[in-house]
Amino acid sequence: MQSLQSLPNQSSLTKGDILAIAAYGAKTSWPANFQIYQRGGRADGFSVVLRGHVILRNRMRSGRGFVPAVVTIGESFGIEGLTPEATYVTDAQSAEDTETLFVTTAKFREFVREKPTQALKLFGQLLGERAQILERLHELASQNVEQRLVSALGRLSHDRSFLAKDGTLKLEVRHHRLLCEMVGATRESIALALGRLVGSGMARRSGTAFFIALAAFDGQMTDGLSMKDSVPVLAESWRLSP
Repeated sequence: MQSLQSLPNQSSLTKGDILAIAAYGAKTSWPANFQIYQRGGRADGFSVVLRGHVILRNRMRSGRGFVPAVVTIGESFGIEGLTPEATYVTDAQSAEDTETLFVTTAKFREFVREKPTQALKLFGQLLGERAQILERLHELASQNVEQRLVSALGRLSHDRSFLAKDGTLKLEVRHHRLLCEMVGATRESIALALGRLVGSGMARRSGTAFFIALAAFDGQMTDGLSMKDSVPVLAESWRLSP
């Protein structure tokens, strides 16, 4: 089970910071695939993930969705609730058994007044998360499907619920829709890109599941580099046995 004792890399908050915020919020447990809130609903406050992960999703007219963020331990969602008369701009759904901490706008103001040191760290975390979403928009505008897939896999690697015992990223059939919505691509395009990873030796397939070597991606992708160009280099740095 995921724990606050070891927050993901993308969270700048420590266990102590979360405990300080918790004194001003209310904890809630959500079953898997539960709709926490919907786009357009009234928002008054924000939430922090304590366990599990939450998927933020926008619905398109075509029926397809777009996932701007997968929120993991120590990260926030619903911060639009900190603005006056706000409404949620996405749907939020717990992808597994998840625990969150909800802080109302009034309690958030108390927290800022009484715990300024932790409040500054929280502000840094909130701003960093918004920067990540802006980076997602940049990826959609400037990168091809394979590059966006690599970026999405990197984000999922920070959530231990996606990791196998050997440290590889495990993708099952139920994750394919999520990948399509994170990358902004069809199932066929995602299947082709995953197939290239298997062919390169950076991943293996067992039944319907894919196991992907995460270490091969760390710090080695650049904006101008496609998966096709990078696969031979990355495969040398970390190769899975068949």
